[in-house]
Amino acid sequence: MTFAMQELPGEFTSFEFPAGVPAPFNMAAAILGNTKMLTLEEKIKMVPGLLPMLLEGQSFIDAQDELSVLEFMIKYGMPDRINEEIFIAMGKALDFIDPDLLSMTVVLTAMNRFINEADGSQTAFLDGNPTKRFCEPIKNFVESTGGEVVCSSPVTQIHLNDDNTVKSLQLKDGTQVEADYYVSAVPVDVFKRLVPTQWSTDPFFRQIDELEGIPVINIQMWFDRKLNSVDGLCFSRSSLLSVYADMSNCCAEYASETSMLELVFAPCCPEAGSPINWIAKPDSEIIDAALKELARLFPTEIGDDAPEHKKAKLTKSTVVRVPRSVYAAVPGRNKFRPSQQTPIDNFILAGDYASQKYLGSMEGAVLSGKLAAEVICDKEMNRDSKGLKDVHSSVLGKEFSSKDPVGIVGSGATVYGGGKQGNFENP
Repeated sequence: MTFAMQELPGEFTSFEFPAGVPAPFNMAAAILGNTKMLTLEEKIKMVPGLLPMLLEGQSFIDAQDELSVLEFMIKYGMPDRINEEIFIAMGKALDFIDPDLLSMTVVLTAMNRFINEADGSQTAFLDGNPTKRFCEPIKNFVESTGGEVVCSSPVTQIHLNDDNTVKSLQLKDGTQVEADYYVSAVPVDVFKRLVPTQWSTDPFFRQIDELEGIPVINIQMWFDRKLNSVDGLCFSRSSLLSVYADMSNCCAEYASETSMLELVFAPCCPEAGSPINWIAKPDSEIIDAALKELARLFPTEIGDDAPEHKKAKLTKSTVVRVPRSVYAAVPGRNKFRPSQQTPIDNFILAGDYASQKYLGSMEGAVLSGKLAAEVICDKEMNRDSKGLKDVHSSVLGKEFSSKDPVGIVGSGATVYGGGKQGNFENP
């Protein structure tokens, strides 16, 4: 885990998890071995808040969901510098929001992986283009087993039987698709627009109203020379940039004598902690702001103060806005995350917002899909399943009026939870 040094422009420091040392001893060695970010006294003051996680496990982690990161720190007497040095960077990387708005459960979940898994701190990259290296092999596997992958055919309506089970899905072109089971893997904001009227008074589905996606901006920047960057993911610890990586170092397919940086620009809206609604700004302003932050990270290579013979020039850039990304893990949201199994016998939920230990993330989405598949297998084989997750009492105590699905308006990627490059209109 590599962090930029805020007070020392151009310098980086790492938490080195020694190979061959089991967890949690490798984490202890990594924390104690880094002397640049926290003093020994500050490290010791972290123990009262983290020891219960080691002793009580997931039950302690889940119980902290009502507290923000800052509230948790105050409760356990942690110094402010722990937030400034560690938690701000982790919060922005894990959920794209500042720690005063972030549930402590998110940070503890990540740290729990470090404590319990020897390789829990590792980050990995696809070794090339995601469409080619990830999506295409999945498509090929589905088709090799007799399945069909249909693109550009969004669902516009869920049709029901008299018993409220799903009868069919209606696609944009009017086609009706019938199946034994239906799995929703769309983002939470998209699913809320499709919930049928008959389901809208069920507390199981109404609890999902409490979840909402958070905006994020992804940036790619190409330079005319190689930057002195690390080989891996780096926590920038800036007010605008969450994490970044030089893909010319990290991915074999992108290997080059010049650098291509991929960056996460977050938080990017007031709801996430930014004083500026960056997601509504033009590309040029976003790129200029990112370059100013990069000038701090690479003072001898980027920016006005860089020596002319070393200065890297930006040759190309892209800005991709995702108006609704992972669900916003603000305090108190975890209890509203539904199980993959639903009250509807032939309808199952997937997506990272459904209950699983990795919260809102790619890992969470994959695990949620696996759990959804287990629900179907249990039903088909008449096995006992994990069942429905209990709906929180704050939802059960309400009376709901039925509401018709809003439906999907438009056809762009952002309408269905994706990102958009260029010609952006503020949603």
